[in-house]
Amino acid sequence: MERRHFLKSAGLGVAAGTTLLAAQVQARETAAPQKNAPWLAARTEAQIAKLERVKVDLVAPPMVHKHEQKAGPEPRVVEFRMSITEKEIVVDRDGTTMHAMMFDGSMPGPTMVVHEGDYLELTLINPASNTMPHNIDFHASTGALGGAKLTNVNPGEQATLRFKADRSGTFVYHCAPEGSVAWHVVQGMHGTVMVLPRDGLKDSAGNALHYDRVYTIGEFDLYIPRDEKGNFKKYGSSAESYGDTLEAMRGLIPSHVVFNGKVGALMGDGAMKANVGETVMFIHSQANRDTRPHLIGGHGDWVWELGKFDDPPAKNLETWFIRGGSAGVAIYTFKQPGVYAYVNHNLIEAMELGAAGHVLVEGDWNDDLMKQVSPPGPIKG
Repeated sequence: MERRHFLKSAGLGVAAGTTLLAAQVQARETAAPQKNAPWLAARTEAQIAKLERVKVDLVAPPMVHKHEQKAGPEPRVVEFRMSITEKEIVVDRDGTTMHAMMFDGSMPGPTMVVHEGDYLELTLINPASNTMPHNIDFHASTGALGGAKLTNVNPGEQATLRFKADRSGTFVYHCAPEGSVAWHVVQGMHGTVMVLPRDGLKDSAGNALHYDRVYTIGEFDLYIPRDEKGNFKKYGSSAESYGDTLEAMRGLIPSHVVFNGKVGALMGDGAMKANVGETVMFIHSQANRDTRPHLIGGHGDWVWELGKFDDPPAKNLETWFIRGGSAGVAIYTFKQPGVYAYVNHNLIEAMELGAAGHVLVEGDWNDDLMKQVSPPGPIKG
């Protein structure tokens, strides 16, 4: 339905629609940084060479490496190193296996955090023990197919790419070898870059936002072939599995939909943790299909569904929508202790295919927010 028709049918009319649009524009301008900021100025190689260089050690998801939430006006060159892993992994509790391809040995790959105006410099390594060529496409970058054309590495090779993080937000990165992009992505090769505003995150009114913890959730749709009896097939190598996997992919019906590479990866010992009163950021990426994150028992206090921090965040969402090929962000301050389920609210995919995790929260219960007035018992006349 066109927007003007919707406004009319809702009884809002043109005037209300104009007022709504003006409010949205004003909020966007309040949240947007100054685009003539000095950190966005073009620099020569000589000028870039004089910038501070910072080496960052990446960590496996759901954790995110240490970083500052605000930065000074002078941009930096932030160095990362990532090695590509090819290995067989178990994807569910039944022992089903898949020959995965991963950045730094994890699904998703590690989240890289820089600030707007910084230069992200990645050395991508494809060990000689691997069998496939790989590369990386940064959705946060500009040119050369996101850097994919400049990072094609065969086994035994490495390449270094630098790009300017000239816009804030969360952005997917993924492997994109010519002719087999989809296969590499659904076999495990995607992650997220988060480009923070240099003056930190802001709410829709321009007030500062801060988070105490941050977790990154990478959602994957997997396509593991079955035999004629309906059992999952096992293969000796990625190359051996390619034809059957491609056929399963073309059916567009995933065998599994998982967070962080495996059914239950974010449960038990792998569960995310928090304390009552802490504000937690959840970064959620899906490189291939749409998804609908939902925190059962909680909310999204502030949500950037599109993952772009120039946009004012939505407030108090129950479920948010992440488009395939993007990463979104939600922030929530926990008010009650207990086990929270973090799910894709396509509940079939969550409960039957695996797209679910847990957040374990410690602290004191608040009866004002919720109280069991009477426990379950016999029905009284």
